[in-house]
Amino acid sequence: MANIVTIEAEVRARAGKGAARATRRAGKVPAVIYGGHQEPRLIALEPRAVLRELGRPGWQSRLYEVKAGTDAVRALIRAVQYHPVTDAPQHVDFQRLAPGERIRVTVPVHFENEGASPGLKRGGMLNVVRHSVEVLCDPDSIPEQFLANLDGLDFNDNVRWSDLAGKDDVRPVITDRDFVIATVAPPTKIEATAEPQAAAPAAPAKAPAKAPAKKG
Repeated sequence: MANIVTIEAEVRARAGKGAARATRRAGKVPAVIYGGHQEPRLIALEPRAVLRELGRPGWQSRLYEVKAGTDAVRALIRAVQYHPVTDAPQHVDFQRLAPGERIRVTVPVHFENEGASPGLKRGGMLNVVRHSVEVLCDPDSIPEQFLANLDGLDFNDNVRWSDLAGKDDVRPVITDRDFVIATVAPPTKIEATAEPQAAAPAAPAKAPAKAPAKKG
């Protein structure tokens, strides 16, 4: 079962930009919980709680229990709006989870055993194509992360979807191919080119021989 994080909230009575600004002036972050075949629910969050969750990796796939008043709702964070200057969170969108309904989430990929990759040990670079993978899964089976094992990978070897660990009971959104997660790329060598040799200076032309003087 997925780990569930509890986050406390307050109920907001009014919608609209003016009400959201008033919530921010009161030191809270306005938010909404939508979906699940129910009416949207307006809430307000403590900024420290929002920043704590956004600072932890994998928040897009983390399951939350949002407690507002006497109600507790299971939800995912779907979007966060930030202040254009300070980058402080200005609004949070939660999606309510309906029982038995598969959801679309983005799960991060964690790479392990870099030191056991012959290609990386010989100066290769790990070219990461996908830092995360979008999948469909049951809300109670959301993986915290997928594991990509780099053990034994040499130059031009790939990690593909089929190689990942931790993908039980999930289905990738991309289904038409076994897509690449990362590649071990060989080091790029810059060929040293010899500078062209400077042409040798031309020998000075010989002065023409003087004709012998006539005897008179």
